[in-house]
Parts: sequence; C-alpha cells; structure tokens
Amino acid sequence: MPPTQPWPENQATTGTPGFDDVLCGGFSRGHVFLIEGRPGTGKTTLALRFLLQGGEAGEKGLYITLSESEQELREGARSHGWEIERPVEVYEVIPPESLLDAQQQQSLLYSSDLELGETTQAILAAFERVQPQRVVLDSLSEIRLLAQGPLRYRRQILAIKHYFARRGATVLVLDDRSGLDDDTTVHSLVHGVVQLEELWPDYGSERRRLRVSKYRGRRYRGGWHDFTIRQGGVQVYPRLVAQEHFTAFQRDRRTSGLPALDALMGGGIEQGSSTLVLGPSGTGKTSVALRFVVSALERGERAAYFMFDEELGMLFARQRELGVDLEKYRDSGQLHIVQVDAAELSPGEFAHRVRASVSDLNAKTVVIDSLNGYQAAMPQEHALILHVHELLQYLNRQGANTFLTVAQHGLVGDMQAPVDVTYLADTVVLLRYFEARGRVRRAMSVIKKRSGAHEETIREYRLTGRGLLVGEPLRDFQGVLRGVPEFVGESAPLFDGDDEARTRPP
Repeated sequence: MPPTQPWPENQATTGTPGFDDVLCGGFSRGHVFLIEGRPGTGKTTLALRFLLQGGEAGEKGLYITLSESEQELREGARSHGWEIERPVEVYEVIPPESLLDAQQQQSLLYSSDLELGETTQAILAAFERVQPQRVVLDSLSEIRLLAQGPLRYRRQILAIKHYFARRGATVLVLDDRSGLDDDTTVHSLVHGVVQLEELWPDYGSERRRLRVSKYRGRRYRGGWHDFTIRQGGVQVYPRLVAQEHFTAFQRDRRTSGLPALDALMGGGIEQGSSTLVLGPSGTGKTSVALRFVVSALERGERAAYFMFDEELGMLFARQRELGVDLEKYRDSGQLHIVQVDAAELSPGEFAHRVRASVSDLNAKTVVIDSLNGYQAAMPQEHALILHVHELLQYLNRQGANTFLTVAQHGLVGDMQAPVDVTYLADTVVLLRYFEARGRVRRAMSVIKKRSGAHEETIREYRLTGRGLLVGEPLRDFQGVLRGVPEFVGESAPLFDGDDEARTRPP
C-alpha cells in the first residue's frame, strides 16, 4: 500500500511483504539496526529473508551465527522453501572454549577475556573474507554473556558498529533479550530498533506483532503491526490508516432490487457508505445484507462476504431456500466468500484480507457478518472499535458499500448490543420481532441515514421461498419495536398466509 509520501531512495528492502511498508522503504544502507524479541518471535526468519532478498539483487550477504549451528539455520531456511546459496554465506562462530584443552581451561586467566576477543576477531575475519553488503549478526546475547558487564558490552558493540559503518555494510543484529527485562544498552548505539512480540490469548493460537521504536532521521509507520509466520516466511500486516488511501468515484445510489425496501431507505444507499443491520438473532440480518449483495452481483459487480458465525454449507443451503444461488456466483469468481476461522485471526490480518478483496478483487460490496463474531474472535484486543473505524473509513474512501451485522441480546422488549458501532455507520437498519394475529412477525425500520432522507415508517417483512418480501408501512400500530404492539387504526396491512399484504382488522 503506498505511503503518504514517496519512499527515500537507496534503501535495502527486506523482502518481507508489508515490512517495507512499515519501514517506509526498507533499511537505510550503511547502518546498523537492532531486531529484538523473545525466542520464537521470528527474528531469524526476518533476517534470512533480508539476506536472500539482497542475494536476488546480486548483493553479497553474510549470516554470522553464534547461537545456532549452520545446519540448523539451513534446515530452518528449507522449511520455508529457501536455499542459502551464494552470494549469501553462513559463518558459524565456534565457541573458543571448545578448542581449549583441559589444562588451558584451568588457567588463571578468565576464559571470557579470551573468548570475547577471539570471537570478535573471528567475526571481523569472516567479514574481510566475504566483503558483504548485507550482514546479520545472531545474536547479541552471546556477546553480552562473554562481556560479563554492561560497560565492556557497550564498548564492544560500539567498536563493531564503527567497523561495519566504515565499510558501508547494512547490518542487522539480533537480540533474544535472554534474562533481560528493560536493558536498552544497544538502543542508543544503533540506527534503528525493531521490536517483535508474541502474545498468547486465553483461547486460540498465538498472536505476533512488531513495531519500530526508533529510526534516526527517517519517518516510519508507528504503532504495533500484526504479523504471521507461515511456510514461505513472514507476512506483516501494516496498521491501517484510512487517510492514506483514497480512490475517486461517483457517488451513485445503489438499490436492493426491492421497491419497498428501497423506499424505506430513501431510494437506496449511496456508493461509498456503510450500513449497520441491527437486530436479535434470527431476524434475517444476513438475508437483508445479502439482498444488496445479490443486487450488486446482478449488475455485474463483484462482492466479498466475510462470515464469522455460520457454516458455509449451511449458508448456501439456507439461501437456496430463499431463492438465492450464492454458489453460482462464488464458482464464477464474482463473489469472494470466506468463512473466517475466529480463533486463528488477528485484527491486522483480517483488515488485510478485507482490503485485498477491494484492491485486488475489485469488490464493490463488502459484508462483515457479524461484529459479534469479530469481537468474540479477539476477546483480549482492546482497540477493536478503532480497527472497525479505520476499516469502514478505508472502504468508504474506496467507493465500496459495506454492510455489518450485529446480533442484539434478547428477542423482544429491551435489547442490548455487545458492541456499539451505530455512530460509525452511515445507515442503521433496525430489525425486530413483534406479535400480531397470534403469529410472531418481523418488522424493519431505518433509524439513521447520513446521506439523505429516509422513511420514518416501520414495515413488516418476511423471508419466503421467493426471497425477502417487504410490506406496507404499519401506520395503525404502536409499540411494534417493543415487541407487543397496540392496534389503533381501522385496518392492518399485514402479511397473510399467502404472503401478500392484506388490509383487514387484526
């Protein structure tokens, strides 16, 4: 995704999707950068991809490993489908104490004094032999142990930094922060710092995220960014900033294909707006949203549907009973429909999938069904409303029509929603159950529309084999939204057994 300004030139790109976006181009050449995080956060994978990316461009790379064997490193690369070949080389620093015999180990000299010097000399000798443009030093924790003190450790890192800087190499130093809580000794010495974290929610898989906490003389995309590690490497999902993205479009009005529903909504909805369909479970929120999706598909447009709550086969079968063949549109590629695995997703990855459906698939109608499932999938995320806000703003600025569903708690009477996003949506459609003539019925009303006038009436609707049917306004009832209405007129235009709107006393 393009940033607000062009990226600076002469950057060492990382080769990791999304990471260059966070860094606004990559790493500045000729500087030393720190990648820190606990074991398992993905430091080695990011660093290997950085070297291989340079190798594909003909740049020499050197991976200096103090904590992992060369064989282990190559096996890890193969698990992602990579082969470490020239111009990228691996140099394994063998611990000096393994070369000492028992008599030497009993010397009065501290072995760490010898080991640190020999280790440093081995690193510099490897660099002089390869003359690389890109270097990875893995890891600082081994040098920290050999230094046995913060002053000596800082001086050693400073010396290594100046050595590499004079030779114009771009260097990534990795640190697993073993046994440290808040040691920032190296932060002041390096040109930039990237921090990796791994989080373990109470349920579901681990979540990983990164942030750039320092980058001298350069702007970067701040804050935390979700990322995943899968076969093939790391995928970073930059935090969405809606203001950075805008596509010019004509604000035409989009209709549902049902005259009564369009009349209720003031003639339809404007392109580039969001609609929230709100109501208790079973009222047909999905069917109302899909009515607009099908209308868009019939116009030849593309649509995307992200489903948290319902099984995909069940949705297809249920919509066939309503006369809608979603499988036909899916198989033709016109409808991109995804059953979201709620326990395996981060907010950043979900936003990335939604954005890809618009930018790559050119979807003009997007449905998120439902926000209840979205919230349940990420119970320990504390900024979900902000995620939804940025996502809606992005979709609106791309000219997409977005439909969100929220299931309220309860069936009749007072209702409560688990998440209040009514202030974010441009249009709010309210669905309710009510009782009349000894039957449980459904009523629909539009309680908010930013982009123009709408009906202030309440209409009955039904879900039938012919699809969604919307009746005439219920002008002779009071209390429909409370669930037990009072008839105050002379005739009631309610659906009868033949699904036609009739006018007769209740």
